[in-house]
Amino acid sequence: MRSIPEVPLIINGEKIRSKSDVWQDVVNPANQEVVARVPFATLDEVDQAVASAKEAFKTWRNSGQGTRMRVMLKLQQLVRENATKLAELITLEHGKTLPDAEGEVGRGLEVIEHACSIVSLQLGEYAENAASGIDVYTLNQPLGVCAGITAFNFPIMLPCFMFPIAVACGNTFVLKPSEQDPSSSLFLAELALEAGLPPGVLNVVHGGPEVANRLCEHPDIKAVSFIGSTRVGTEIYRRSSNAGKRCQAMMGAKNHCVILPDADKEVALNQLVGAAFGAAGQRCMATSVAVMVGKTKEWLDDFVERSKKLKVNVGTDRAADLGPLVSPAARERVRGLIQSGIDEGAELLLDGRDITVEGYENGNFVGPTIFAGVKAEMRIYQEEIFGPVLCVVCVDTLDEAIEFINANPNGNGVAIFTQSGGDARYFQNNVDVGQIGINIPIPVPVAWFSFTGSRGSKLGDLGPNGKQAVSFWTQTKSITARWTHHAQGVNTTIKME
Repeated sequence: MRSIPEVPLIINGEKIRSKSDVWQDVVNPANQEVVARVPFATLDEVDQAVASAKEAFKTWRNSGQGTRMRVMLKLQQLVRENATKLAELITLEHGKTLPDAEGEVGRGLEVIEHACSIVSLQLGEYAENAASGIDVYTLNQPLGVCAGITAFNFPIMLPCFMFPIAVACGNTFVLKPSEQDPSSSLFLAELALEAGLPPGVLNVVHGGPEVANRLCEHPDIKAVSFIGSTRVGTEIYRRSSNAGKRCQAMMGAKNHCVILPDADKEVALNQLVGAAFGAAGQRCMATSVAVMVGKTKEWLDDFVERSKKLKVNVGTDRAADLGPLVSPAARERVRGLIQSGIDEGAELLLDGRDITVEGYENGNFVGPTIFAGVKAEMRIYQEEIFGPVLCVVCVDTLDEAIEFINANPNGNGVAIFTQSGGDARYFQNNVDVGQIGINIPIPVPVAWFSFTGSRGSKLGDLGPNGKQAVSFWTQTKSITARWTHHAQGVNTTIKME
C-alpha cells in the first residue's frame, strides 16, 4: 500500500505534525490521485506559531541589515539550485505545465533577489540643520509579527510576494499557504530556514477560514497580506482592519486587452492566445476579455484557429500549452459559466468543455473556449471565470473601448496592442486601471516595481513588491533632535528658525 505524505506545520524552526483531527487530501488535478494530506491547524497551533514569531522578533528586529541581506542571498541561491523540484511540486499539486511552473519559480526568485537589496531599500532620510541647530531624520522600522494568506494559483510566487521583503525588513512571519497545493510553499519555507532564518522568524500553518480568521484577528499580528478572490479578500480586509491591523488585499480581476487596427496582427493574436489560455486561465492577471476595435473583428476567425491548435495535456508533458484546472469543483464551475454564456445569448466560437486527455480521463481539463457578442450584463463578463475562457467584445473606436473598460469595477490589469505611440499614451492616461501593458498582454511589472492593481481588485493603499512593499512592512518614525554645547533659555513657542 502506497504511503501518503503528511504535510507538516513549521513552528519555531521545526517541522511538526499537527494534532488536528481535520485533514484534507491534496489531489493531483490531472488524475485525482491523492499525493499528500494537509492538516487544518488547530487554533492553539496557530497561536503557538504567532507566539514563536513574537519571541523571535525581539532579536531579529535588531539583527543587522547585512545579516538579513546575506540570508536573502543564500535563499536565492537555494531556490535557484532547487528550481526543478519546486516546479515539479507545483505541477504535481496545481496542474500547470512544467514550463509555466518554472516561470513561476523565476518570478518568485526575482522578488527574493530584490530583497537582497534591503540595505538600501530600508534607508531613512536625514536633514542636518533642518532648522537652526535642529536635525530631522526618519527611521523605517519593522512592524512586528506579520502574516500572509495566499491563493492556490501561484504557490511559490505569491509567498515570495510577501515574506522575503517582510523578514528582510526585520519582521517575523506566519504564512498560511493554500491547502489545495501546499507542498511547494512549505519547501520554499524550508529553504528559507536553511538559508539562515532563525527559529520563529518564518512559521507555516495550514487550514481554511478558521485559521485565516485567527490570523486576521490575533492581537499580536500587526499586518496581514492577502492575495486571492474578491469574496475572501474583502472578508480578510474587513476582519484585519476591524482588529486595527495594516492590511493589503489583492483580489479578483476582469482584465481587458484592446487591439487596435494598426497593431501587428501576428504579434497581437499570438500574445492574446497565451495570455487568455496560459495556466488554464488560472491567473488573476489572465486576459479574460478581448476588446476588438474597428476592423480587427475580422481577425476573430484566425484567432479561433490558433486557439484550436493549443495542446491540452498533463502538466508534465513539456509540449502541453495548458494543463488541468486545480479541482473538479473548479472544472464544474467553469463549465457552468460557459453554459450561462450560451443561455444568455453569447456566440460560442470555440467550446472546450468536452475535452478529454488520453490516459487522464479523470483530469479536470477544460480546453480553450471563446465567446463573441458578449454583453456587459452577462455572467461570463460580470464574474471572474478563472478558467480558459475568453470573452470578445467589438467596438468601433478607442474611446468606446476605454469607456467600456472603465465601467467595469475591477482594475487589476489592462493591455493595448498598437503601433501608435499617441494612441498608447492616450490610452494609459485615460483608462482607470492600475497596471497597463503596451504591446504586452500581462502587465505584471518586475519585482523592484510595485504591483499596483486598483479599484475593485485591491483593498489597502500599498501593494506587494517594490517601494510600496517596503513601506507596507515598515513603520516610519520621525526624529527631531537638537544637541547643544550650552544651556538654552526658555522657549514657549514651536517655531523653528
